[in-house]
Amino acid sequence: MQQRKTNVVAVTIAIYVATFMSAIEGTIVSTALPTIVGDLHGVSLMNWVFSIYLLTNAMMTPIYGKLTDLVGRKPVMQAGLIIFIIGSMMSGLSNSMPVLIFWRAIQGIGAGALMPVSMTIIADIYSFERRAKVLGFNSSAWGIASVLAPLIGGLIVDKLSWHWIFFINVPVGLITLFLFQFYLREPKRHNDVKIDYLGSWWLMLFLLCLMLSFQLLGNATISWTAVIAAWVISALSLWLFIRRESRTDEPVISMDLFKNRTFVIQNAVAALVSGFLMAVEVYIPTWTQGILGVPASLAGFAVTPSSLMWIVGSFVTGRLLAKWAPRRILYLSLAFILVTSICLAWLPVTTAFPWFFLITAIGGIGFGITITATTVTSQHLVPAKNVGVATSFNTLSRTIGQTLMISIFGIALNVGMNQGIQQHPATNMAMLNKLINPQTATELPQHLLPTLHRILYTGLHWVYLIGLGLVILALLVNSLDRGVQKTAAEHAADLNHNQGEL
Repeated sequence: MQQRKTNVVAVTIAIYVATFMSAIEGTIVSTALPTIVGDLHGVSLMNWVFSIYLLTNAMMTPIYGKLTDLVGRKPVMQAGLIIFIIGSMMSGLSNSMPVLIFWRAIQGIGAGALMPVSMTIIADIYSFERRAKVLGFNSSAWGIASVLAPLIGGLIVDKLSWHWIFFINVPVGLITLFLFQFYLREPKRHNDVKIDYLGSWWLMLFLLCLMLSFQLLGNATISWTAVIAAWVISALSLWLFIRRESRTDEPVISMDLFKNRTFVIQNAVAALVSGFLMAVEVYIPTWTQGILGVPASLAGFAVTPSSLMWIVGSFVTGRLLAKWAPRRILYLSLAFILVTSICLAWLPVTTAFPWFFLITAIGGIGFGITITATTVTSQHLVPAKNVGVATSFNTLSRTIGQTLMISIFGIALNVGMNQGIQQHPATNMAMLNKLINPQTATELPQHLLPTLHRILYTGLHWVYLIGLGLVILALLVNSLDRGVQKTAAEHAADLNHNQGEL
């Protein structure tokens, strides 16, 4: 009997929905969080509702990447979806904050499969020429989610209850699960599955402690004892992981990947650019609300052009990958991002709202090219048996960059604002918290508003100066990719030729 072929359209829809669920889940909960905390009486634990999801998500990403190469894309994606659905259902049924946090951790474990496995499936079912365009289309889910999440979250909380923030994932997840079941076809793998459990444990412990330290750095009061302890454990775990992977026959992440200079540089640039992306997506809405007084419902639209132009940049990348070497492509994309970073670092406090549309649109082109190019190039620099690992490592690099820089940007903002408060004794941090929300900003003394605007602007200025430094560092890292410059397609052809000779 002839095996049915993959229904590319149906699988692409399933991939998009899975990506959208993963993207919106990280944002929509923050909209409902005040209501959740009020209902479950757990204000002291509220940060963990969001943080634990990110921690377990990042921790599992490389594990899923390895499993896709060992047992196939379909079973790993389905397992991730089932865990995500169970976590969502039980999160909605939670009656206390500790219970909710536990099930959010389970939900994050499932979500860790959605993004990297989706991109690996795209690499399987699309040709090199079309892959960048499809990745760009798929990446638009993140931009759409960032715009729709506050609207959908507010509507669900107002019309239904916060429980439905989680329940809504169940039917959507089940539909996605069935689409993969009936329309994704892949050959059966007959190789013996050897899972490096010890290496997986050391890797998860390293990532858990590393990401936890970033979360602790973002707290208003930093416990340096806890941060240093997390760093020590993560460093020890990393050393044990590398030692283990160098000796095992089936490593979770092959150390051979890091012998390829271009692979390392591509992922380093992806991490740095993803870090700067947080400065754009998180702090431009803060600027427009706190300084310009734009309503929260409109502030998020300041970064919408970035999402739209991201798609354009991804489409352009498909042509560039066939003609240009990876280093040259990143020089082009980083030039766009550099323009955005310079503008944000030196914009005057009186900048009008429409200017942010232009600035984020320019950056969006750069983000679209960078993320798409680094993903496709990473996939083409490794043998076919390691595509899942390479894709998940690219995703992990971006996640680490985002999480680390969120903490650093938060520290920079607080330091900048505290300096301003010390210079103006009539102000305090409580006033600045009110300023960021246009609804509570009306309660502030009118004569202090210009001063408070300047203080917030000073903090944001520090954020964007650091962001500019990140982009410059990315340019310097990219310049290290010396030697013979081949296109991603030529790298893949050489790799296939060498494997054929073996």
